[in-house]
Amino acid sequence: MKALISILSIFSIFALFSISLVTSNDSVDFDSFLRCLPTHSNSSIPIADAILTPDNSSFESIYQLRANNLRIFLSTNSRPAAIITALHPSHAQATVICAKRHGLQVRIRSGGHDFEGLSYTSDVPFVILDMFNLHSIDVDVASETAWVQAGATTGELYYRIAEKSNVHGFPSGVCTTLGIGGHFSGGGYGPLMRKYGLSIDNVIDAQLIDANGRILNRESMGEDVFWAIRGGGTTSFGIILSWRVKLVRVPPRVTVFTVSRTLEQGATDLVYRWQQVAPNLPKDLFIRIQPQPINNGHSNRTVNRSFSKSKSDYYKTLIPKQGLETLWEALMDIEDIFVQMNPYGGRMEEISESETAFAHRGGNLFMALYGVTWSESDGGINAAARYVELSRSLYHAMAPYASSNPREAFLNYRDLDIGSNESDETDFEDAREYGEKYFRNNFVPLAGVKSNIDPENFFKNRWLV
Repeated sequence: MKALISILSIFSIFALFSISLVTSNDSVDFDSFLRCLPTHSNSSIPIADAILTPDNSSFESIYQLRANNLRIFLSTNSRPAAIITALHPSHAQATVICAKRHGLQVRIRSGGHDFEGLSYTSDVPFVILDMFNLHSIDVDVASETAWVQAGATTGELYYRIAEKSNVHGFPSGVCTTLGIGGHFSGGGYGPLMRKYGLSIDNVIDAQLIDANGRILNRESMGEDVFWAIRGGGTTSFGIILSWRVKLVRVPPRVTVFTVSRTLEQGATDLVYRWQQVAPNLPKDLFIRIQPQPINNGHSNRTVNRSFSKSKSDYYKTLIPKQGLETLWEALMDIEDIFVQMNPYGGRMEEISESETAFAHRGGNLFMALYGVTWSESDGGINAAARYVELSRSLYHAMAPYASSNPREAFLNYRDLDIGSNESDETDFEDAREYGEKYFRNNFVPLAGVKSNIDPENFFKNRWLV
């Protein structure tokens, strides 16, 4: 077995690129919830057209459409009491007001790429507010800004910008199916991060629905909330309707190339040297390392609609060659895995960790994603326990080299192994233990913002408070 190292180099600064059990609870009055919705929404666009209940023929297909991790989808026996496919902002407002009044929790879904399925599962009675119909994008080249609704995807945003200009872009992810609502709220990174920072570093306004159903903008929500929703995960504070973003200047042409090396061709030495060089290169250059086993074609499998378990790490010191060899051995043992090592430095080094809620800034050499993926032919759901344990073994093997005290993790690569609250409970000390891994010193300020904007803790969340 050999290991292949793929290196993606981007010169200049831009690349476009059946279970059916509905949870019930005696304290939930679902019929009253349904009757409540029309009384709090815009009557010119009937909310009835946006409501899917389990007896609707489209319910299951819509639920499955953006339930991207089959490990989660096929292992849960819960289904939402309803899916609200909002057609108008007032439908989202009504969902909040009526769910709060009638004892239901709300899960907010835009792209459905949550690694642990938290946008479409719950252990308590819940409804899904599905944002995919709210996907308008208004690009204003003159002001170099755009308003983007939460249900739009990164690919749609890139396309709409390109329609208006070939010298403007936006720093965000390479995957073009990511929902803007969730992608931005956890930070939003991609090939432009060393030049322009994260998506949230280029957000200048937002529309947020709070726990009382009000639509707030930057001025009315206040700078503390605006700070929190940029990197702190919006679903602990409210529901993002839209973001106003600042476009960035890009050249009309870029250069992209891939270099591949096997272990026999000196990949270990190359990656060791990459750690020293990549974070210190000019901002216009982004070099990503993607080591993966050569295993009969499985190495190119993506995490979209497959079985997967993912973890993340931040590295502040060099992984020694012995540590890299440990990583290669683990990859070849697992086989169905990809790793991405994304360099820091550049603009990321210039922004303080308190500027936004996203705290992983200066001092990092790179961030790593470990993605274990498998298919039905590999055993499907019956193989989940094995693959999850393999991912944990890899994570344990890299502990001596990764960040520590705390061992940091990227919010958008959510990993319930590092800790979580139950769906209907909130324990601050438990949340603090894992929250500091996601948010470092920003966790306590985030908890303070949460207590102010949502004092009754309506927006319960397993990964914050």
